[in-house]
Amino acid sequence: MSLRVFDKIISDRGSRYAVSGGPARNHAEAEALLTELKRNKRFAKATHNTWAAILSGEGVKDDDGESGAGQIILQMLERAELTDHVVVVTRWYGGKHLGGDRFRHVVDAVRHYLAQS
Repeated sequence: MSLRVFDKIISDRGSRYAVSGGPARNHAEAEALLTELKRNKRFAKATHNTWAAILSGEGVKDDDGESGAGQIILQMLERAELTDHVVVVTRWYGGKHLGGDRFRHVVDAVRHYLAQS
């Protein structure tokens, strides 16, 4: 598997963000990518590993406790027409609520990933 990780790309009020991803043709391959990412203890201990993918034409997502974030990632993948690919936005909570800025950070993280891919 070719998991790409861009770590420490955004920092705001103590929260830190990373974005990762890789090709996946089905749900099992998507789960395998998440498992590979979480082999790194830092990512396993993250507050949220939110992800989305368009697999065989069907959108799948998991907010992992970051309500609404999976939908944002999915919409961006649809706009970019990126299919059979998983994108994961990881957040380590820094102790201060970010309000709506957390969604801006999810968007910026996915943009970073798309620009590098």
